[in-house]
Amino acid sequence: MDGKTDNFKGHSTNLVGIPTGLLASAAFNDFPLPLSISGVREMNRPFFEMLAQSRDSAHAGEIFEHYMNLLFGLDGSAMVGDENAGKRRFRSSYRRLLEGWGFDSSGPEGAVLKGWVESRFGLLPTFHKERLGRFPSPAWISYVEEKMSSRFHNNSISLQLDILYEFCQWMLARWLAPGRRHITLYRGINNFSEHPVIERIDKRTAVIRQNSLVSFTANRYIADEFGDTILEANVPAVKVLFCNELLERHPLKGEGEYLVIGGDYRVTMSYF
Repeated sequence: MDGKTDNFKGHSTNLVGIPTGLLASAAFNDFPLPLSISGVREMNRPFFEMLAQSRDSAHAGEIFEHYMNLLFGLDGSAMVGDENAGKRRFRSSYRRLLEGWGFDSSGPEGAVLKGWVESRFGLLPTFHKERLGRFPSPAWISYVEEKMSSRFHNNSISLQLDILYEFCQWMLARWLAPGRRHITLYRGINNFSEHPVIERIDKRTAVIRQNSLVSFTANRYIADEFGDTILEANVPAVKVLFCNELLERHPLKGEGEYLVIGGDYRVTMSYF
């Protein structure tokens, strides 16, 4: 697909205080503004006070995992204030969602992650199993059913992802990319069915619409394994939900993956 398309569709409200249309625009990605999910740092002040005392990024990751285990019982222990937690056989967790995303970004876990982006940043997904066009449609109904599945909403999963995002932002600013507004990332694709071209700037440069949540990698050679066309983008640090260096152990480790909030990105394309 090439040429102009409709404006990016999304909700009129979000939890980051910036209009969704602006947040999704190439202009925002070129000149990003600070982003923060309303109330998350204030509600978890002791956690961020502990992070401020961390010795290095590895120590900060340990603090994060301990806090998440304590708050949500992710290691099988009882959660704070939950006397019946031990009776539950399944607790949804951000780790389970990351693992599912790694297998299939259009699976149920991917739908929950895209639903979280929708609720926090106001961005509607553009692809889930197939192109999401006019609503209602079978594709939209399938996405909505999966994103609302009670299987993944029994353990404050949205709050888990809120804390994950704010932790990632803290880590980028403190340890992983201090002072950097952008991070150069790569994505390999074979066609533009999931990534419509909004504007052709020249032979190698275009504005391309990315899904509400999309995978990139910091390693260009890894991107080459996923497609014949390599998209190179300067991704705003404020749009990174998860990055490879965030934790020492995680399900996406093998591909150096970054999970990035979507919108219209100005990219350079290389062909192999």
